[in-house]
Amino acid sequence: MEIVGDILWWVLLAYLVAVLARIIIAWLPVKWPSSVRPLVVLIYDITEPLLSPLRRVMPIIPLGEGTGLDLSPTVLVFLIFFLQWLVRRVFG
Repeated sequence: MEIVGDILWWVLLAYLVAVLARIIIAWLPVKWPSSVRPLVVLIYDITEPLLSPLRRVMPIIPLGEGTGLDLSPTVLVFLIFFLQWLVRRVFG
């Protein structure tokens, strides 16, 4: 049963890395070269299914002039940390 917990923990870690990569990508106002663009699209495709429902619950905080602060990735990071902790408690 411990192997199931290890697999879940590593899957959550991989998803956490994808969310953190998306946060960094969003901060960089870069036109991605065609060689990197598929990776950027993959990261967005992987993370969007969990981020969009969070955005419906937590709207973007307007900062003015058409900019806003999206806290949904931060909430998702904390949720993943909690799930990793829970997996360790249940399967560890």
